[in-house]
Order: sequence, then structure tokens, then C-alpha cells
Amino acid sequence: MAENQNDKNQTNIEHDDTMTTRQGHPVTNNQNIRTVGNRGPATLENYDFIEKISHFDREKVPERIVHARGAGAHGYFETYGTVGEEPVSKYTRAKVFQEKGKQTPVFVRFSTVVHGKHSPETVRDPRGFAVKFYTEDGNWDLVGNNLKIFFIRDAMKFPDMIHAFRPDPITNIQDSERFLDFCANSPESFHMVTFVYSPWGIPANYRMMQGSGVNTYKWVNHDGEAVLVKYHWEPKQGIKNLTVKEAGEIQGENFNHATQDLYDAIEQGDYPEWELFVQIISDDEHPELDFDPLDDTKIWPEDQFPWLPVGRMVLNQNPEDFFTEVEQSAFGTGVLVDGLDFSDDKMLQGRTFSYSDTQRYRVGANYLQVPVNAAKKRVATNQEGGNMRYEPERSPKKNPHINYEPSSLGNYKEAEQVGKEYTPKVEGNLVRESIDRDDNTKQAGETYRWFEDWEKDELISNLVGDLSECAQDIQDKMIALAEEADEEYGRRLREGLEKASKMMMKDDSSKNPIGNKDAEKAPDQAVEKGHDANPY
Repeated sequence: MAENQNDKNQTNIEHDDTMTTRQGHPVTNNQNIRTVGNRGPATLENYDFIEKISHFDREKVPERIVHARGAGAHGYFETYGTVGEEPVSKYTRAKVFQEKGKQTPVFVRFSTVVHGKHSPETVRDPRGFAVKFYTEDGNWDLVGNNLKIFFIRDAMKFPDMIHAFRPDPITNIQDSERFLDFCANSPESFHMVTFVYSPWGIPANYRMMQGSGVNTYKWVNHDGEAVLVKYHWEPKQGIKNLTVKEAGEIQGENFNHATQDLYDAIEQGDYPEWELFVQIISDDEHPELDFDPLDDTKIWPEDQFPWLPVGRMVLNQNPEDFFTEVEQSAFGTGVLVDGLDFSDDKMLQGRTFSYSDTQRYRVGANYLQVPVNAAKKRVATNQEGGNMRYEPERSPKKNPHINYEPSSLGNYKEAEQVGKEYTPKVEGNLVRESIDRDDNTKQAGETYRWFEDWEKDELISNLVGDLSECAQDIQDKMIALAEEADEEYGRRLREGLEKASKMMMKDDSSKNPIGNKDAEKAPDQAVEKGHDANPY
């Protein structure tokens, strides 16, 4: 009798694989809402349904302003303990680089830059290459791209650049004329244009592309002495790029090909690996150079500033959940640890505010409590509140009533600094001026001459295709930049445009994604090739 009574009082049976609501209630029917009869109407107190659908309505966070489309993976960085043949401690006291063989966990996110979260991975666009090191001194983010330079050298121009590269605000179609209009009127972009319109503008996948910190940083040693550094990731898998035709064929089959390639390689145990190199020069203005080492539109020539190996990175674990790990991952150029420092690079200064600011907008004020972003060490702050804060950062071992510093009542206190503070001297008038060594074409010419013949052919074909549909003023400016960079480069571009002008009439807008000269034909082709169907 007692056993029967217990059966009557028993609640829903729950096992390890039983679905529950967010409140922990076991779900006994996930197929039907509660209704009057099986045809309805529904009733308002459908709590399980309301909880489920209201969360669904809020599943997406705002996508990144740039770098929205991405893929990621976990792994580790192993340091050599040296920089080239010298002990790394000569240049930096950052613990992540000390002790040969030390492994530091990392999370890496690869991305495209301009287009939305679900855009194809074959677009002509730089690729983001962001690495989060979970070091013993806290997190370090090395946020860069696959190409070693950028379109601009001043952060003031960044919003305008992205607006020009994004779809037209009226048609919502990327327009190569808008892209080239900005670049023609921002001549410092010409070196980057040369790369992006070549096959280097469409990497074959994420595993087979280089990475670069792009910005100039500083290393600081124990004595407070600093040097300027550039970071470069070199893939052990080799480097592969695509032509327009090849990219179009791949996109027709799979617009997620790079994400799938990365995921499948790791899943199959073919772990991608990169070697990290640095270039080092003294921390001064280097008047002997014909470029400013803080200029993001310039490469530091390898023959003058050799690449020095400092470690390697291996990616060996796929995310368990894309949203919580890849989509909510948040990087910032200001996330540095002791021994690493900022340079006066004007793009770096602007990015350092912008990146962390956009993460607070996108993920929330407490984005650093999300596990993928949280440091893998003790975190102790007096910060309070904010959306989605789920734990305090004050220690229960200290006085919980004290959320400020300094205090005599028992709470956190400042750490003891061991290494000497780096204190560069800064002197000068506050001005709004460009750097004074602004040769915009020399390195573009060197890059053109370095390209293989097929890369030159692809570059000229892509540029001619887009420029032929641009206003004459834009064409003239781009031809002038190409001629200044290299005689052959300019001549081939001019001749290509003259030939193209005889074969077409200028429309009001090119309506082409950059580097896809025939994209405007696609709507008509869809109508012509579409198969008729009867209504049903």
C-alpha cells in the first residue's frame, strides 16, 4: 500500500538525457503547445512554450561591425625561449615567451572583414587572424589580418573606409565603384589594393594563409628598455590563394568551405600549425628609412629586418558550441600583458579603444566573464553590475563590504611591480597631420614585381574589370598611382582600360562585389536560366 502511495506522489521521471526548461523543469511534451482541444485556441499560460520562443527571439547578439563571418578553434602556443639565436629575455620580460617548450592555451578566430555573418568565404576581402593567449599573467590578444599591411594609416578614416567597402546604403549591393572611389582618393591604400585585387585577396582557406599583427607594437625587457616589433604567423601547411574563377566554382558548391576545411582538419587529427616570427628594430623614428615604421601601409623589408622565430602554434580542438565560443569570443588590441606595450602607431591607438568598445556593445558589459574570454587565472576587480553579470570578482576571503581601493578595512591592494617601468619621453605640438614619409606607391611597385606572372595577370584583369565601370576621374587617379608604382603596372592597367572602354558603356553603378566584373549579369542570368513552374 505504501509503495502505491509513493507512485501517486512521484514527479516526472528525469534521467541524465532528459530535456528541461531553463528553470530546470523536466519537459514532458516538446511537440505541442497547450490548447483548448487539439485545434486550439492556445492559452496564455503556455509557460514552457513562452520561455522557449521568447529565448529563441533573442538568440542572436548583434553581429560584429567588421569581421562578422568567422570560424575558430582552440590550441596551444609553444615558445622557443629565444628570438632567433638570442634569449628572448634580452627584448621582453613577457612570461609567455620565456622557458623553451612552455605551452600556453590559445583560442583563434579567423574571419572575413567587410561582409555579414553568413556571407560566402570566397569573397575578395582581407581575412582576420585573431589569437587569444591565456597566459599566466592574464590574457594577451594578438589581433591582425592575413595581409601584413592595411588600407589606411590613421584611425580617423576607418569608419569612412568600411562604409565605402560595404554595400551601397540604398541598393544594399556592394559596389566596386564606391570601393575604388575611396581608394583612389586615399592614395596610401594603393599597396593594399595591389594585394587585395591579386589572388592574395582570396585565400584558399584559413589553414593555408599567413597572419600578421599589422600594427607595430613594443617589447619591454626587465630593465624597462623597449624595441619596436612586428608579428608574423607562417603556416606550416603552405600558402594557397584562389583566382576569381576558382573562387566562383567553390562558392557554387559550398559557401562555408573555409569553416568546413578548418573543422574537418582538426576533427581528423590533421592539426594546423603556424610558426610565429617577429621583426625587431630600435624604438626611434628611423630617419634613415624612406618609410615610417609606425605606418600600417608599409612592410618592414625582410632583408633589412629579418624574421626571427619565437614559437609555434597548433590548433587541436574544435569548439564544442559555435555561439558561446566563436560568436561570443571577443578580442582587443589593448589586451596586453607585462613585457608587451603599445607603440605610437595611430591605427593601433584608434583600434585599442574601438575593439573593446564594440565588444561591450555586442556581447555586453560583462563580456569578459564569458568563459572563452575569461582569463584562466585568478581575476580580482572592484567592478560592479552590468547586464548578465553572474559572479562578483571580489574574493570571499576578503572584506565583501569593501568594493573600492585604497582601503584600510581589508580588500584588494596593488600588485608589486618587479620589472622597471617603461617611460618613453614624448614631446611635440598637438597637430592634425599625416606622417611626413608618405610614399604611397614604392612598396606597391615592389610587390607587383615580386608577384608571379599569373598573379600579375589576375591583378590586372580584376582591376580593369572593376575600374572600367568607374567614373573617369577614379580611373585616372588609379592609373597614375599604378604608373608611379611600376611602369609595367601602369601601362598594363591603362591599356586594359582603353580596351575595355571600347567594349562597354558606363552604367550608373557597377553593382559588383569587388573583383567580380560580371556579377551584374547574374540577375538576368537567373531569369534566363530559371525553369518555369506551375502554381500549386
